[in-house]
Amino acid sequence: MTGSNNRTPLIAGNWKMNTTAEEGHALAVGILEGISARAVGFSTVGCDIGFYPPATSLGLIADLCSTFEGCRVLVGAQNMHAETSGAFTGEISSAMVLSCGADSVLLGHSERRHVFNETDSEIGAKMETAVDAGLTAVLCVGETIEERDAENTTEVVGNQLEAGLEKLTEAAQLEEVIIAYEPVWAIGTGRTATPAQAQEVHAFIREQLGSAFEKRGAKGAGHEKTRILYGGSVKPDNAAELLSQPDIDGALVGGASLDAESFLGICEGCG
Repeated sequence: MTGSNNRTPLIAGNWKMNTTAEEGHALAVGILEGISARAVGFSTVGCDIGFYPPATSLGLIADLCSTFEGCRVLVGAQNMHAETSGAFTGEISSAMVLSCGADSVLLGHSERRHVFNETDSEIGAKMETAVDAGLTAVLCVGETIEERDAENTTEVVGNQLEAGLEKLTEAAQLEEVIIAYEPVWAIGTGRTATPAQAQEVHAFIREQLGSAFEKRGAKGAGHEKTRILYGGSVKPDNAAELLSQPDIDGALVGGASLDAESFLGICEGCG
């Protein structure tokens, strides 16, 4: 478990625009076989894992994972449209994701925000559609280096979080959400937030989640059940220290998820 809480860590691989269907299948098989072979630490009380492959492989990976018993496996899309159907060439809908056998979706990833210029409002609309469809929505938030240097991290992350959850008006809807904090300056740069820096933002996010649950009439500490992942150059050699922080409940892994041994090494950091 992560820290002293009851949240099962989740190690999720975002494959981005990498792997053909054949390559993705081989990668997933390698990881699943590795988990089975290593047994210790890879049960339902150890960690969950997640695969977010390209849309072209979504059904294939979902089928592969559907009978795996070594641990819980989330399989999800890397993005989806807020509308359920229509003239949106190149997009996929929540129903399409579900029809592939997937159960999750990444939304608001930094590349969607900063490369494809998705707005907070657009991401919030996607969140509503995903949760209403029954998908586990992973809302990604994070600041740029300029925003961090200007000491605006909490303002930026807080605004992204609020906008992403705005259309989820019931506490029960919030319970279907996972948050991923990914400082933009630490993605693919080789730079990583220190465990203390990451924990500080994760604690802030959990505090904000508490307010969001209360605003929706929740009684008790529903926000304490929400998993908050860290994403930003996570590797086997820094995973254990990051994952030992009390509010870090796993990792959203980019490049290191494209190698089975590397991904398994990060899973071992859940200890």
